[in-house]
Amino acid sequence: MSQAVYILGGYQTDFAKVWSRHGQDIADIVRETTLGTLQACDLDASAIQSIHVGNAFAELQRQQAHLGAMVAQVVPELWGVPAMRHEGACASSSLAALAAMAEIEAGRYDCVLVLGVEEFKNTSGHEASKNQNAAAWQGREDIDCTFMWPAAFGRVAQEYEERYGLDRRYLNRIAEINYANARLNPLAQTRSWQFGPDSFTDNDETNPLIEPGTRRQDCGQVTDGGAGVVLVSARFAEEHARRQGKTLAQVARIAGWGHRTAGIRLLDKLERSRGQAYMFPHLRQTIEDTWRRAGISGIEAIDGVETHDCFTTTEYVALDHLGLSAPGQSWQAVEQGTIAPGGRCPVNMSGGLIGCGHPVGATGARMLLDASRQVTGQAGPMQIEGARRVQTLNIGGSLATVASFVVEAG
Repeated sequence: MSQAVYILGGYQTDFAKVWSRHGQDIADIVRETTLGTLQACDLDASAIQSIHVGNAFAELQRQQAHLGAMVAQVVPELWGVPAMRHEGACASSSLAALAAMAEIEAGRYDCVLVLGVEEFKNTSGHEASKNQNAAAWQGREDIDCTFMWPAAFGRVAQEYEERYGLDRRYLNRIAEINYANARLNPLAQTRSWQFGPDSFTDNDETNPLIEPGTRRQDCGQVTDGGAGVVLVSARFAEEHARRQGKTLAQVARIAGWGHRTAGIRLLDKLERSRGQAYMFPHLRQTIEDTWRRAGISGIEAIDGVETHDCFTTTEYVALDHLGLSAPGQSWQAVEQGTIAPGGRCPVNMSGGLIGCGHPVGATGARMLLDASRQVTGQAGPMQIEGARRVQTLNIGGSLATVASFVVEAG
C-alpha cells in the first residue's frame, strides 16, 4: 500500500433492534450510524472528506436506492461531501472500505467515513429470504430448494463430506461457540437467547432441518443494523491521537487487504476446484494476498479472526482456507479448541453472524470495527488477551465476492 490507512474508531447499532417497530426505517439506521461513528471518533462532521456506504438489498426491502445521498439527507452537516454506495452482497461494506482506502492511499483524502447499513425486519421472513436470492444467479443455480442460501451452503457441506468427510458434530460446535460468544456482546442480536441441552445436536425437534445439510442452528441471523468506521491517513491519525494525548501506536491500522471475485454460480465454483487442494482457491488466494500485503507469513501471526459465518458451513470453510488446519480438516481446529475463547486463535469473539447478527450490508464494517477494538484493547468482555493483530474475512453470495483485512495496533 502506498501509505498507511488507520481506523480512527467506529460505531455499531444494537443488532437486536427491529427498526420498523419504532416507526423507523433504513434512513434512521443511516443517521444513527453516522452520528454514532462521528461521536465515537470525537470528530466534527466537517472533518469528513468522503463517504462510502455499503448496502445490499435496500431496493428490494424498502424500494430505496441512492444511499450515498441519504447520508447528507439525514445528517445535513455532511451536505456537499462526495458519497457513493457499494453493493457486493454480504461483502458490500468491505468493498466500501476498500474504495475508501484507495482514496486515502492515492492522497485524494485524509478522512473518510465508511458505513454499512441494512434493514430486513420490515418484511416477513419469507419475503426477506426471497429478496436475498438476488445475490445468487436467478433461475440458473440448479439447486432444487425452498430456501436458496441454506440449500447452497448445505450443498457446500455435502461437497466437504464427499471430498474429505464431514462430521456434523463440528458444525454444531461452531454454532454453540458463536452463540456463547454473543452472550458477552451487548449489541448482539442473540445475547439473551436461551438454548436447551439438545439445541446443538441433530435432534429434529430442537434443531430442525431447513434444507439438506443445514439445520436451524447452522444459520446466521439476518437482522437490521448499521456499523461505521472512519478511515484516515497516517498524518490525520497522528494529529488526532496527539490531541487526545495518545500516540500513533495506540491507533488501529489496516496492515493488509485482499479482494477477489469468482463467478456468481455456486456449482461452477465447486466444479472448477475439483482436484485442487482447496475447495475455493480464490478464497485462499485472497487470504494469502492479505498476509503478503501485511508483511506476515501466515495465520501463525494472527491473534484472532472475525470471519463470515452466514452458516456454520461458511466458518468451516474459512478455517482450513485460513490455515488453521490442513485443507479439508477444519474439524481439527474445532476439536482442539483453537477457535474457542482462550484458544490459540479465537474466532468470532463478537458472536459472528450467527450470534451477533447479520445485517448484510453492515457486516464487513462491523468486522473491521471489532478487529480495531480488539487490537486496541477496547473489546470489553469479548477481548482476546494480548491481541495485537486480527484478521477479518467477509464473503458475498456463495463465496463469489471475498474480502479480507489484517488489522493491527499502530
